[in-house]
Amino acid sequence: MDIEPDTKDWTWVLEQPCPECGFDAGQVPATEVAVRVLATLPRWEAVLARPDAAERPTPGTWSPAEYACHVRDVFDVFARRVDLMLAEDDPAFDNWDQDVTAIEHDYAGQRASDVAPLLDESGRSAAATFAAVPDDAWGRTGRRSNGSIFTVETLALYFLHDVVHHLVDVRG
Repeated sequence: MDIEPDTKDWTWVLEQPCPECGFDAGQVPATEVAVRVLATLPRWEAVLARPDAAERPTPGTWSPAEYACHVRDVFDVFARRVDLMLAEDDPAFDNWDQDVTAIEHDYAGQRASDVAPLLDESGRSAAATFAAVPDDAWGRTGRRSNGSIFTVETLALYFLHDVVHHLVDVRG
């Protein structure tokens, strides 16, 4: 069975706690995103070290390794978006279809042992990007292709939710 594409607009997590993972953006200062991302990396490493990391729990659900591939790519996509927001006034983000990316990058065929160091590297790089945001730049804006407008601050929190939420998905 194929993975059903996620077509939900998750921007609501900026305004209310996520009932699935408990993440509450209103309780997280954006200036802590870098530190919190770094804190997730050992948890992801532990998930990827499990013997069942490449196994899908159900035919229509990503394996922990597939989720880790996604999070690795989330780290890269959001770091690029922050860099763009800091370099340009109100940029429009390129559309990113996570489901197409999963197929094109063969998430299902990647070995957890190969994903782990890449996820760590991408996570550290993303954390450095968020840590380097100047104090006066958190309000800079950017737009997603569906019209959602983010500030660097709201993008940081939206991003962190994704990373945390997927750890819950894999019971990390």
